Amino acid sequence: MKKQLATLLLLIGAMTIQAQQSAESQWLDIDYVGDNIEGHKLDIYLPSVKKDSYPAVVLIYGSAWFANNAKKMAFDSMGKQLLDAGFAVVSINHRASVEAKYPAQIHDVKAAVRYVRANADKYKIDPSFIGITGFSSGGHLSSLAGTTNGVKTMTSGDVTVDIEGNLGDYTSASSDVNAVVDWFGPIDMSRMENCNTTKGADSPEAMLIGGAPADNLDMIKLLNPMTYIDANDPKFIVIHGDADPVVPYCQSEYFAEALKKNGNLVEFITVPEGQHGPVTFNEGTFKKMADFFVEQARKVTGK
Repeated sequence: MKKQLATLLLLIGAMTIQAQQSAESQWLDIDYVGDNIEGHKLDIYLPSVKKDSYPAVVLIYGSAWFANNAKKMAFDSMGKQLLDAGFAVVSINHRASVEAKYPAQIHDVKAAVRYVRANADKYKIDPSFIGITGFSSGGHLSSLAGTTNGVKTMTSGDVTVDIEGNLGDYTSASSDVNAVVDWFGPIDMSRMENCNTTKGADSPEAMLIGGAPADNLDMIKLLNPMTYIDANDPKFIVIHGDADPVVPYCQSEYFAEALKKNGNLVEFITVPEGQHGPVTFNEGTFKKMADFFVEQARKVTGK
């Protein structure tokens, strides 16, 4: 498992942009649940251009759900692009699959969004717009956050999952997100092996759900963001390299098609020869992400 995580982070990090971020203010290691768990901390960065408040984008790292503290890596990857576009950047940790099984990770994401919305004045954030983005497993969690706006529980067969959770002190605040950018996220774990079937009992998704995917198809369905697509969902951009050696490109094809049918897909961006980070992370795709969030925020805030 450690080897899988190291390989994944190496692939993602190969195109990480290391830059000194220019931020007006920053708050690090905020405990968004209040339990002092490493996976329940977040960082907030504000742009250097001073305003009364800023729309926000939540950022989630990729780690095959194995890591509980990679928020700095995620910020170093794409934080500058979001800051330069005028967004407060909220880079979050979530619990690792080795310490908590699904749906713990989406509970964490929703608790982080609720915390930010409830404490918006403290951090100069405009709570009317909170976008979300992430890469690899972070793309999955970002997508799941978007398609589960307003969803409390969901059932498949004999399995019922609590999607919202009740973590933290701000359970009355909304966990809805207003726009999503999915970077090469795994979506349908029933078709992760050769775009056809499940992976084995040693796969990252098996660790996440606590069992072999083939033996837990109802849970695999409840892990799939496409299961929840409805009229409450925000707009999406999906970005994937067609040479990705980790998450099959077909995963984003499936997802983009489902979003398009529901009217929620703004753009599906295919990066020729794009890998799991390298080539796919580039100036053009970062600009696409930033421009999309700017457009969606303007629709909500009027600014």
